[in-house]
Amino acid sequence: MDGTESYVVVRNDEEQYSIWPADRDLPLGWQGDGVRGSRAECLAHIGAVWTDMRPLSLRQAMAQSGSHSEG
Repeated sequence: MDGTESYVVVRNDEEQYSIWPADRDLPLGWQGDGVRGSRAECLAHIGAVWTDMRPLSLRQAMAQSGSHSEG
């Protein structure tokens, strides 16, 4: 590795983020989010946008159970 590898930021249906080598096909279940750069740049972007580590399905379930207990 010479430090010049390019990566893309990817996100799955649960809104979990990762990075993936830009020269490889994306893994099944993951989509690019439009950010491409060095490993450090991609990880910095993820750190800025992925502020809630809970999977989307858990956040939705918690929101539903919370709305039912407000009565």
